[in-house]
Amino acid sequence: MFEKFFQKRDKKRLKLKRFEYLFNPCENLDEYVAFDTETTGLNPKKDEILSIGAVKIKKNKILTNDMLSLYLKPSKRINVKSIKIHQIRNIDLQNALEPQEAIEQFLDFIGPLPLVGYYLEFDVAMINRYIKPWLGIKLPNRQIEVSGIYYEKKIKTIPQGMIDLRFDTIMKELQLPVFGKHDALNDAIMTAMVFVKLLHVNKI
Repeated sequence: MFEKFFQKRDKKRLKLKRFEYLFNPCENLDEYVAFDTETTGLNPKKDEILSIGAVKIKKNKILTNDMLSLYLKPSKRINVKSIKIHQIRNIDLQNALEPQEAIEQFLDFIGPLPLVGYYLEFDVAMINRYIKPWLGIKLPNRQIEVSGIYYEKKIKTIPQGMIDLRFDTIMKELQLPVFGKHDALNDAIMTAMVFVKLLHVNKI
């Protein structure tokens, strides 16, 4: 009930009617978008997105022919500490998109589909940092956190135990391959693999 109320309210607040499709009902209930971002830091109030990776999931299949990989121009040079984490150098962003153009492409890609991610709250907060001033709304899409699904399945087997929610641990538990290169698109694909596998696992 409240979800519909907030969706209706936010739709009225939308500054650009072109993006009303974000509020459309999903025609395919078995379709999702897994996505990830690489950023200059961990503070959504001041840090910036450097890259976005996304891949669609449909009928429990990861659509590797329907992916998105974008690089964004930051407003200032990336510091060395940040580069060590995400391996994105200033020279790598010479042909990157202006942030608004990249975010617009991302919104067109995801449409109204549910979003899947690992610690998705952070990635969504980073996207909202850009669209809130521009469109007057936050992402209205339903959010699905894979570490939450993993926890709910794992806690049934060790109800009094501590559960390791690190991404590499989850991948190992699910016997999924870890890609060598760490970037937004690869992380999005691996997150999609976790999500699809968790849909078919009763016990871990």
